[in-house]
Amino acid sequence: MQAWKDYQEQHKDRFLNELLDLLRIPSVSARSEHKEDMLRCADAVKQRLLEAGADKAEIYPTAGHPIVYAEKNVDPSKPTILVYGHYDVQPPDPLELWHSGPFEPVIKDGKIFARGSCDDKGQFYMHVKALETLVNTGELPANVKFIIEGEEEIGSPNLATFVKANKELLKADVILISDTSMLSMENPSIDIGVRGLSYIEVEVTGPNRDLHSGVYGGAVANPATMLAKMIASCHDENNHITIPGFYDDVVEATPEERAKMAQAPYDEEEYKKDLGVDSLWGEKGYTTNERTGTRPTLEVNGIWGGYTGEGAKTVLPSKAYAKISCRLVPNQSSAKITEKVLNYFKSIAPAGVTVKAEEHHGGEPYMTPIDSDAYKAAEKAINATFGKDPIPVRGGGSIPICSLFEKELGLKIVFMGFGLDSDNLHSPNEKFDVFNFYKGIETIPYFHKFYAEMK
Repeated sequence: MQAWKDYQEQHKDRFLNELLDLLRIPSVSARSEHKEDMLRCADAVKQRLLEAGADKAEIYPTAGHPIVYAEKNVDPSKPTILVYGHYDVQPPDPLELWHSGPFEPVIKDGKIFARGSCDDKGQFYMHVKALETLVNTGELPANVKFIIEGEEEIGSPNLATFVKANKELLKADVILISDTSMLSMENPSIDIGVRGLSYIEVEVTGPNRDLHSGVYGGAVANPATMLAKMIASCHDENNHITIPGFYDDVVEATPEERAKMAQAPYDEEEYKKDLGVDSLWGEKGYTTNERTGTRPTLEVNGIWGGYTGEGAKTVLPSKAYAKISCRLVPNQSSAKITEKVLNYFKSIAPAGVTVKAEEHHGGEPYMTPIDSDAYKAAEKAINATFGKDPIPVRGGGSIPICSLFEKELGLKIVFMGFGLDSDNLHSPNEKFDVFNFYKGIETIPYFHKFYAEMK
């Protein structure tokens, strides 16, 4: 283990520079103009895995963006750990809010600012460097496989096809994912679950063209106003979602789990200060941590219509649009919720407008067992480098492929995230602490060691 630390210290500057190079590639999966960048990033990931000591690394084409697979085999009698991550990133918009270029990584105050620095290039790259450490010190205790995809940020539409067709290739004992966060470096935690996702788009149409708001205003239903009213109707005075049947399958957190969650350090004033708000909002009867981990939500991710350029244009728009996502909790089905939300918006269309609602993508919630060898190995690994046991928490985000992996491969998943909720994921000025990056590289080898010993 001292050999790991010595190797990592000797090569830490190179590790960081390699990550910065990866962050310079604008691998935005949602936009067709970045198709070549996606291919370039996949090839870069492949090369880094080979340099880290993988026996082989290959790029598998899909109907969308390619998947990178790699493996390092030490002994067929040893357990196999399958590492999942993604090299695609969210669109960087709005660009004017970035303090530096989203694909021109800058290190400031010990933090790496760049799109993908935390989600998920910085986090999956910790595993690549952990592999290199173990290979080059001659201490790799288990077989390791990698599946690094390029479509997580658009719902992984082609991953299921790949997984179903390559079950033997992906055969393993456990899946290890670093695409989640910790409470803090002072209070390390492990996510024991992630929420599911239902994502739709709503289009409201009124008149057959944009109209002069003075000539027609007050006589014709305004699609933007109608859409705003429809969205507002989705929550009641207690911020409870009003869509019929939305909560039917929700598994409530037990009093014991709520008590454990309440033990997690939480400073509401600091929370508000970090976000720049003077009060919090959410479902009545639940704490902030419960609202973001154990409760389902419905949020507007984007809304537009009419004139949004500089200056004024007095127009009554022909159309208005909104993108809406629901985060789901255990036992909720993304297909069921999507159907309920789509039907709700179609059913409440006011007179004078027509409503079109369609699905974008979805994913299922996932809970990981805390009595498994893999979870215990992760717990021990974090204790080994942080000096304290991690707090089990539920993550608010979604990783759509978790339920797919369990269904098709029969494997449980362990989350070992080293990001922070304050890392501006999906927002301008995304960041990842250099300390956290190195801490992940330091900790992950311990997981391999402890898991191999338990198996």
